[in-house]
Amino acid sequence: MKQLIISTFLALYTFNMGAQDMAELFVKMPDEYMIGLEGAWRKDLVDLYQAGKEAKLQNMMQGTSQLMKLTPDYLRIQTSGRSTVELRRLPLVNHTYIICMVTTVSAPVSDSRIHFFTIDWKPLSGEDLYNPVSVDDFLLPDVDTTDVVFLDVMAALDMDLFVYRLNEEVQTLTAEYMTLDYLDTAMREKAKQFFKTEPKVFTWTKGRFE
Repeated sequence: MKQLIISTFLALYTFNMGAQDMAELFVKMPDEYMIGLEGAWRKDLVDLYQAGKEAKLQNMMQGTSQLMKLTPDYLRIQTSGRSTVELRRLPLVNHTYIICMVTTVSAPVSDSRIHFFTIDWKPLSGEDLYNPVSVDDFLLPDVDTTDVVFLDVMAALDMDLFVYRLNEEVQTLTAEYMTLDYLDTAMREKAKQFFKTEPKVFTWTKGRFE
């Protein structure tokens, strides 16, 4: 019921906004969500990309930003040498949409943050749109949690690092557990026996990543 109310509200809220594609949404994105790359520069990147040229510009942080992929529903931009942003337009009802934004920073191990917005860039709570992963999602099902080696590994995992990725072709969100890359080589080898290697995949269904 709560999800239905949210979907109905968004449908009414965005009814007159039109079916803006990702290029339009990216250009109109508030500067606060793309630090160092204001709207005029984002438009230049889109124009370069659509003209078949290298869509790469110097940003306000004295680095370079490059638009890597752009479709009507998806965008990926390398915002700096260590960070990327993915945007995906996701359907709700009656030809209305919301935006999912995934920001990934590598310092040096990669970690992501997910945010959702209306198509006029009003923030939405992610609580009803997806369930964040946890380390338990990546443990093998037959792990002996009383094993001394397992307890040693878990004690070394003092932070949770996850990389999320949107798919440019289908409405999926994948999550990978990255904390093992933070461990030293010896501890990482110990840890591998307890963790899955494949990512967790969510599919956009009825207004939510399931």
